[in-house]
Amino acid sequence: MTKTLYLVRHAKASDSVSPDIVRPLTSSGMIDTARMGRNLSTKISTIDLIITSNAERTQMTTKVLCEQLGIPEEKVYVLSDLYESSPKHYLDAVNAIPANLNHVMIVGHNPSISYFAEYLTHADIGAMPTCAVVGMKIENQAWAEVGKKSGDLIFYDSPESILGYNS
Repeated sequence: MTKTLYLVRHAKASDSVSPDIVRPLTSSGMIDTARMGRNLSTKISTIDLIITSNAERTQMTTKVLCEQLGIPEEKVYVLSDLYESSPKHYLDAVNAIPANLNHVMIVGHNPSISYFAEYLTHADIGAMPTCAVVGMKIENQAWAEVGKKSGDLIFYDSPESILGYNS
């Protein structure tokens, strides 16, 4: 069975709010997220679960993506382990996904989410810009078995690339 995993870096957040965990998205971050959501709606037919960190900016990004993709809030799971974490925390989250789910999105933070995307796909992702999305397929593996080089890159979009600019 093919599984799909989408890794999303939160959109642009305010630098003038403290503490870090409550930093909201900027207006340009909200616009980028809405635009990315519309772009994803042409590529994604279903999402079974969205896992997001407990930071305000990831939850705001998730809310806008849910609105654009028509995903109900009941499919969102907030995981505080993804805030100020390492790629291992992202792997732990993936390995814990229920076996009956096949299409999952994770909304998180750099640098961990970029490192995790490279770990899974072995693609040269680099530092994902804000609101970037990496989509991958995972063939013939249960979520609990996912590890290094388990994913095949389907796409890597950023707000700039979907507008036709280089990212």
